[in-house]
Amino acid sequence: MTNLDEMEYNGLLDLEGAELCGDLEERNPPISLPNQSSDGALLAVDIGGTLIKLVYFEGNEDAMSHGRATGGQLRFVKFQTSRLDECLEFIRLNRLLYGRGLDTGSTSLNVKFKATGGGAFKFADVFKEKFGVSLDKLDEMDTVVTGANFLLKKIPNESFTCMHGKRTPVVVSQQNLFPYLLVNIGSGVSMIKVMGNRKFERVTGTHIGGGTMFGLAKLLTGCTRYDDFLQLSQQGDNLVLDLIVKDICGELVCLKQGLSASTLASSFGKVLSSRRKLSDYKAEDLATTLLSAFTYNIAQVIYSFIYP
Repeated sequence: MTNLDEMEYNGLLDLEGAELCGDLEERNPPISLPNQSSDGALLAVDIGGTLIKLVYFEGNEDAMSHGRATGGQLRFVKFQTSRLDECLEFIRLNRLLYGRGLDTGSTSLNVKFKATGGGAFKFADVFKEKFGVSLDKLDEMDTVVTGANFLLKKIPNESFTCMHGKRTPVVVSQQNLFPYLLVNIGSGVSMIKVMGNRKFERVTGTHIGGGTMFGLAKLLTGCTRYDDFLQLSQQGDNLVLDLIVKDICGELVCLKQGLSASTLASSFGKVLSSRRKLSDYKAEDLATTLLSAFTYNIAQVIYSFIYP
């Protein structure tokens, strides 16, 4: 592979007219590919230490062009790695390994099954036994960078900011795209400086990642599913447990010193002076506080790298 545009997508994806579709406020909105052939199966998987991320192409019903089925959507779904069987069942029930018109025994026809992540090696035999397919294993960091470049270059409105629940698109100049810092949040966190097509280096990271957050969430809230934890975290109040600057020096001092009274001073800091036990706190407040601590830590690591 020598050129992003010439090699990565040709023969796999027809990107003419590609765009986000559906409700853009939802997580993981699908990408419409109106000219993509749907005659063959097309899917890929990233099997991490915490989550399995699956992308697959779902063709439109009865869409034909020049005698072949065309048009559909790239869809995204995730599963917990500890629940691999749910992912395998999803693939089986939705017949993702079989192109349109193929029998379920024809997995060798038109199947492109790319895989990355440590689980691509760990569970390769499981996929072979279950479906009779071999995983085409790719370098994880290379695929992350290639995927980010693909979204920034090819999919309109895929770049955006999110403040107070409001999503605002950001226009990315194709002439001034590089360099940029890519923060890959998995079980751990890697920060990658991307200088161009297939030109990148991992510059820093932290072991306090998604695996840490979900592990603590399981202990503190009892959540056993990642999506349940995320939903719970949207319902709580982190100020029940978090210590902010106003709590330490008072609002008047904040005004005099030019400090933001609402700045986070210490995650879970109020617990130190409280007589409440873990069972006295609401699960949603614990979830919100944990998510806040996790995201603040990542932001601080990023800031420290950019402004050393």
